[in-house]
Amino acid sequence: MAKGKKKTKSKKQGLNWIKETLALDDNHGWDCAEGYRVFVAGRGAVRFDVPQDWQFEPQEKSFKFFNAPEPNDDCALEVSFNLLPPEMNLKDFPLAGIVKKIAREDSRDVLEVGEVVKLKRQTARIVWVELKFMDHQEEDREAYSRICVGLGSGVQCLITCEFWADQAEQFTPVWEHVLETLVLGLFISDPRKGFARPD
Repeated sequence: MAKGKKKTKSKKQGLNWIKETLALDDNHGWDCAEGYRVFVAGRGAVRFDVPQDWQFEPQEKSFKFFNAPEPNDDCALEVSFNLLPPEMNLKDFPLAGIVKKIAREDSRDVLEVGEVVKLKRQTARIVWVELKFMDHQEEDREAYSRICVGLGSGVQCLITCEFWADQAEQFTPVWEHVLETLVLGLFISDPRKGFARPD
C-alpha cells in the first residue's frame, strides 16, 4: 500500500480487477521486514510478507508472485485460500497426510520427496513438503516445488513455491520468510490502519 489515491481497472487473462491505492493513516499498524511488503487477501484471511520488487498477478482463484516478469522469472509463489464454516471441527484433520498425498500424486518427473515439516503456531497448524523434479517443459533442468497447507481461525490456505534447484540458496530464504510471517484469520476492518478487528 502506498500514499495517494488512484483507481484503475485492468483485465488480465479474462479477469476483471479494480486496483485502488489508499492513503495510510500516519499511525498505521502495517509492519514488515526491510525489502519486503505485506500481502493480505480476504481482508486478513491470509497474510504474509513478499519481496518488495516481486511482480504480482491475480489469478481467477489464487494470487501469484514472480521474482521477475514472465517469461524471465526464476521463482513463482502462489497462494489460495478458503473460508471454512464455523461449525467445522478440523482439530484432527490430517494436514501432514494431505501434503504427502499432493506430493505423491504430482504428475511431473519427480526425483525425490522430502520429509513433511510441521510449524508450530498458537492459532494455526502449518505443514509443508519439498519435492525435486525434472522440468522437461523448460530446459531439462532440476527444480524444487514446495507445498504448504495451513489451517487455522476458520481459514485453510495452500501456498506453493517453485524455483530452479541451482538457485535454492537465493530463494529458500524467501520461502522461509513467507512461512515465518504467515498469519491466518486475522481480519482487518480498515486497510488504512492495518489493525486487526476490533480496532
